[in-house]
Amino acid sequence: MASGSVAEIKSRLAVADVVGESVALRKAGAAFKGLCPFHGEKTPSFVVTPARESWKCFGCGKGGDIFTFVMERDGIPFAEALKLLADKAGVTLDDRSRAEDAQKARLREVLEGAVSFYHAILTSHDLGKAALAYLHSRGFTDETIAAQRLGWAPDSWDACSKALTAKRGATPVELAAVGLTTERDGGRGAYDRFRSRVIFPIRDVNGKITGLGGRLLPVDDQRGDHGPKYLNSAATTLFDKSRTLYLIDKAKPAMRKDGSAILVEGYTDALMAHQSGFTNVVASMGTALTPAQIALLLRYASKILLAYDVDSAGVKAGTFGATELLKLVIELGGAESGPSLVDVGVVRLPDNRDPDEVMRDDPDLWRSATAHPVPVVEHLIEMSANAHDLKDLGGRKRAIDEIRPVLRSLRDPVVRDGYIAQAARRIGVDEATMREALRSAGPAAQGAGAKADGRISAESVRAADEGGDLAGIIAGITPPEAELLRLLLLAPGERLRVRESLTDEQLTSGLARSLWGGLRAALDAALEQKLPIGDLEALPAIITGEERRLAQALLARENMPLDLDRLRIGIDQTMLRLEADRLEEAMAWSRSELAEAERSGDAVRMRELMERERDLGGRRKALDRRLGSAGVLAAGKGGTR
Repeated sequence: MASGSVAEIKSRLAVADVVGESVALRKAGAAFKGLCPFHGEKTPSFVVTPARESWKCFGCGKGGDIFTFVMERDGIPFAEALKLLADKAGVTLDDRSRAEDAQKARLREVLEGAVSFYHAILTSHDLGKAALAYLHSRGFTDETIAAQRLGWAPDSWDACSKALTAKRGATPVELAAVGLTTERDGGRGAYDRFRSRVIFPIRDVNGKITGLGGRLLPVDDQRGDHGPKYLNSAATTLFDKSRTLYLIDKAKPAMRKDGSAILVEGYTDALMAHQSGFTNVVASMGTALTPAQIALLLRYASKILLAYDVDSAGVKAGTFGATELLKLVIELGGAESGPSLVDVGVVRLPDNRDPDEVMRDDPDLWRSATAHPVPVVEHLIEMSANAHDLKDLGGRKRAIDEIRPVLRSLRDPVVRDGYIAQAARRIGVDEATMREALRSAGPAAQGAGAKADGRISAESVRAADEGGDLAGIIAGITPPEAELLRLLLLAPGERLRVRESLTDEQLTSGLARSLWGGLRAALDAALEQKLPIGDLEALPAIITGEERRLAQALLARENMPLDLDRLRIGIDQTMLRLEADRLEEAMAWSRSELAEAERSGDAVRMRELMERERDLGGRRKALDRRLGSAGVLAAGKGGTR
């Protein structure tokens, strides 16, 4: 990537133009105002300030630059926002990145060709009549079939690959690379992976094709000679099932608006949900819900509900999913923005009916069931109780052993106390007995409080070259951010001290936030592994891409070791300056709002804003005193350079 790409993108794209694509803005002096897209409001508190190249909502507190806006709006990490805005700005990425993007674009073109081929067979060919009749019998309309580009893979070893070779110029390497073909034994060529299956195109959060899912018709499934009922694309550079949710591209607006996401198991459940107007529903495409899929949902919603099928496989999936979901909840429990136990649950459908049946035949029942889910811990207690014979002493002990890690992992003492009492009643033991069992060692097991594995983390961006114009790279963030991150890179142990106080909201620039997020993740990993804080790397290996370039540019500014006391004072000073910037921003907004209230003669609003002004003024004076004290200390230590 060309050096200084972040700064170059900012110079080419006006913040008001980028934000204005999603928010209706009106001029307000030197700024623009609008309704915040990230929380419901009737009075505009969302402000775009071109002079600062920033935006800020004084209602919900979110803010930042064009990168953070796109990250918040689309629920994507910095690396994806960088690529999106680079394309918009016409900023060229490095040769390697361009080559990779071109290759992926070509592979998507091949996959889209397959989608068109299978859709044409389903809707316009005699070979697809039986599959089309099946979909109609399940209640799917022609509009849904067309909108989702459903298809039919005929019972042929090479129909699709031949068509794509002839019409799209697809090569055998490309067909294999997107998972459309499978190698024959003995190196005798390849054959089509999908045969005699209804085809469901699978797309990423931005609507780009990544893979296919195939489902046998009931008659073929009953015969048992056509392979598994469901078949997904093999893992490719485009497709990773563990990080994919079916219909996430269609569901994310509703999930963000409602603040909730509903997980179902299969394609047809999700499709019927969207056809029926329940558009915050996605499918996990199998029985094993992964932490990475949960992490993807948490980009858009804080309330997550599991609504898996009621058959034995579905029940097992629901239990596994609930346990994994609880792991993540507990892991994020300390974060202000993380979900809480009341935000996750399990949807129970009566009469042994599957989700798509309920949505199609009784939508009011679906609304009621999803409006009143069973809390996740209550569900796990119930599953543990149902799995064992509670009339037997050994069965009660096994049920307690199974639920013990879940109850121990609950951090809130009030919540934990309530569930201990509930578990005791359900299993049939005295509450005192249950508490004594929790205090005992218990069998070694993977408890619900265990840290979820690395799949939760967003996929690391590609490491890139380390050269470039240092000043141009650093220009992508603000001077106080650059100084603070430089000092935190020089003093890894200080990251623990500021771990909780340095929030994303204090960092305006998306690149700065992303680098701090990487440093924070490396710190958390070291704490989990109980490594000495003093052994932390200045630049952890997990930090890659543009974030790594920024870190290297910041470290290159300092060639001499600094005294730790001076570093600490410098960190405190810089954090105070960041706080002062946020206060100044709030005071400027308050003054402009007060002027508008005076012009309109809104006395109530004027009093409210004058009180806010006094509060902000008092906070600024107190902050100035703290800055003065920090300055005196820094002078006594000789400054930070």
